[in-house]
Amino acid sequence: MRNIVILGSTGSIGRQALDVISSNADKYSLYAITGNNNVDLLIEQARQFRPEVVCIANEAHYPEVSDALQDLPIKVFAGMDAICDVVTFPSVDVVLSSLVGFAGLRPTISAIKASKTIALANKETLVVAGELICELCAKHNVKLLPVDSEHSAIFQCLNGEGNAQVEKILLTASGGPFRNMNINELGCVTAADALRHPTWTMGDKITIDSASLMNKGFEVIEAKWLFGIESSRIEVVVHPESIIHSMVEFTDGSIKAQLGVPDMRLPIQYALSYPERWHNDYGRVDFFKLGTLHFERPQMDKFRNLQLAYDAIERGGNIPCSLNAANEVVNLAFRQGKIDFLQMSDIMQEVIDKVDFIKKPTYEDYILTDDKVRKITKELL
Repeated sequence: MRNIVILGSTGSIGRQALDVISSNADKYSLYAITGNNNVDLLIEQARQFRPEVVCIANEAHYPEVSDALQDLPIKVFAGMDAICDVVTFPSVDVVLSSLVGFAGLRPTISAIKASKTIALANKETLVVAGELICELCAKHNVKLLPVDSEHSAIFQCLNGEGNAQVEKILLTASGGPFRNMNINELGCVTAADALRHPTWTMGDKITIDSASLMNKGFEVIEAKWLFGIESSRIEVVVHPESIIHSMVEFTDGSIKAQLGVPDMRLPIQYALSYPERWHNDYGRVDFFKLGTLHFERPQMDKFRNLQLAYDAIERGGNIPCSLNAANEVVNLAFRQGKIDFLQMSDIMQEVIDKVDFIKKPTYEDYILTDDKVRKITKELL
């Protein structure tokens, strides 16, 4: 039995992880779940799965959660300090980090320092502080298992291969709902349009990032740190069907691809069961129904966020952290109707040009950079 903590159990990844756990109750034990503001769902999950611990990040909700669970033998804590403590408890084996955005960095670092296995769904952890995270994982002998479908695919393709034989990584992208629009049309799309993703069901923030290809840019940065390969050898390939989740090309010209239906429960299960593969009753690929798979180059002139990500990782230092902070602010502003789709890229570029560059940031530098960039971005808005 593997004792698991789910950071962000009320989010899209967290909910699907609970589905995986409920289908494998003989293999997993849910030790703790955390949430932020979705109190009703957190309480419902706690009553259904009966974890040892429930943490609510927003301390204002503590009385409501505590009162609702007082009839159960569940410890209830509140605040980010408590979440960072829970992931270090001796009983914990695996921490699934699925918090959204910068918020996932601190508890993930706490879990790494406690030598817990990390199933990483919070890509911002590596986008913001990839160099620091990799150093900590090496120091504490921690396995970092990718949960993103694309990085899980690359991880699976590399099993049994040496990184020295890798020529390039082919990172697939669905292209989002706007891939066939021209730039004039993109200026008129709404958040409601962007939230209608053609193949994946995700939370609002990441769905907007997918529509703008910011999510794919972050995945390029994440892949650099996860697999130790420079960004010039990471190529994005638009693949609308989302059946090939990513590929690896080797120095002899051979290419390995990982395929599967677009269901996030598959990479979640693989991360939680690794190095084993467990049976499930999820969907299977039917090649006869598929018929044809399509591939295109990403159009960076329209989807500038992808180029911003490549530029950020080339500069390094605290620039990817700055890009992430600016994106979190403009993403929310677009969802609230304060700016249009194309303005997100304009504002992020302007913010990056204003940031003080730090070549070798410390954890404290990342905190200060994040705070400063959010303020600059809000001023520009």
